[in-house]
Amino acid sequence: MKKIICCIMSALTLFSCTNLESEIYDVINPGIFPTNEKDAEALVTAAAYAPFQSNYYDGIFSVAAGGIQVMGDMSTDIGECQWADRIWPDVLYQNFTPNTDGVTAFYYWVRSIGKMTLTLDRISNVNMPESSKKRMVAELRCGRGWLAYLLYDWFGPVPVATLEQLQDPLTEELLPRPTKEWMAQYIESELTEAIKDLPAKYDASDVDYGRFTAGLAYTVLMKLYMHEGNWEKAEECGRELMKAEYGYSLVPEYKDIFTLENEKNAEIIWACQCSRSVNKQMWLAHVLPSVYPTKNPNIQKWQGYRVLWSFYNTFEKEDKRLESLVGDFVGTDGVRYNQENPSTVLEKGALPVKYGEDPLATGEESQVDWVVYRYADVLTALSEVIVRKNNMITQEAIDLLNTIRNRAGIKPYVMADFTGVEDFLDKVLLNRGQEFWFEGLRRTDLIRHGKYIEYARKYKDSQTTKDDFVLMPLPQYIINEGKGIVIQNPGY
Repeated sequence: MKKIICCIMSALTLFSCTNLESEIYDVINPGIFPTNEKDAEALVTAAAYAPFQSNYYDGIFSVAAGGIQVMGDMSTDIGECQWADRIWPDVLYQNFTPNTDGVTAFYYWVRSIGKMTLTLDRISNVNMPESSKKRMVAELRCGRGWLAYLLYDWFGPVPVATLEQLQDPLTEELLPRPTKEWMAQYIESELTEAIKDLPAKYDASDVDYGRFTAGLAYTVLMKLYMHEGNWEKAEECGRELMKAEYGYSLVPEYKDIFTLENEKNAEIIWACQCSRSVNKQMWLAHVLPSVYPTKNPNIQKWQGYRVLWSFYNTFEKEDKRLESLVGDFVGTDGVRYNQENPSTVLEKGALPVKYGEDPLATGEESQVDWVVYRYADVLTALSEVIVRKNNMITQEAIDLLNTIRNRAGIKPYVMADFTGVEDFLDKVLLNRGQEFWFEGLRRTDLIRHGKYIEYARKYKDSQTTKDDFVLMPLPQYIINEGKGIVIQNPGY
């Protein structure tokens, strides 16, 4: 990848009266900015948090095409879309190419790792309390580690520039992709160092709620260890997150997790902060059909995203999560829509309503916080990790898996329900799918269980997927710029 240094731009090119050579103020002059704690705080916030948004069509967690959670789940046995245009067929049926915008757009954010590296250097000599500086450094390192993990999970190893390379932007240097071992070690180091100076959590009333915490860093670290098959360290992370100092617990009712009234609840490990004035997510607009009854009549309804009927039918009829995954309703036109009478409304599957309404929405926007990680993920992942580590089913693992079944109002498992370790792992995979649809976990779960490609062929009837498609392709422009130094993933 050609080194491209992305800095805050002044957007002004100034000309001197006596010197006709233009002076372009397109970089931060460390002599004038940042000079104090307030400056450093602004710089860190811009660098560390900009990628992790769900703001209309912008950010890693956008609910539109290009958002990693939606694109990931759309490529699995869960997601469907009733729009047949643009990138959707390629994403839905795993016909990935280096020019498929829906799966390659995420690579854009690799540059943000460099921005965070430069910011670390720029705040290093700012005169401010040591505690503030340590916290800002920790936020930047958490941001680098988290972003690097997401990119690694999606694309495999990506080039990471050093500070020295970033400070010499005029010298063209092609950076090769590192090894998997280097990438995993980099992510681990960034997150473990960040944990040392991040608070365990922020209370809901805290003005800093929404900033990175040790709870978030441990969650990402657990995911990295599971990705690498390091079950012992993954277990350590899971048990750490169960400690009282983090304050996590399950919300009693599933549907209440994702509502405006219950934002910042104790189950949330990290969510994109949405508001009327800044960030807004667009989930319900992407999901709801025009005939779906809503209390707020002004909500935009584009009739797009669905959950496949084949997956919807895995739920037990009494499962309370079906209050949010709607496969049977009476429309505003008086017609009852369901699997037997789908019409065009439920043609591709059930409605993944999930999020509550924003009563002030006047179109596609919603101020309901967009959930990224929550405690139920940790508990069910820990259940899997314990069994994988010991190669045996334990009562503790069953109890952890039952936490979500109990809340859903369905029969909890007992030891006799499992024929062996593989059967237990299959049930973990199913239960996590039923709990976390469209939260961006399904693709990674399926890959870890060795079923991602198999399920694309089985449930999507994909004729184009390949065994190599467990990694997404790097964008073609990156390969072109790489001049043979940057190697494309296998299968593309």
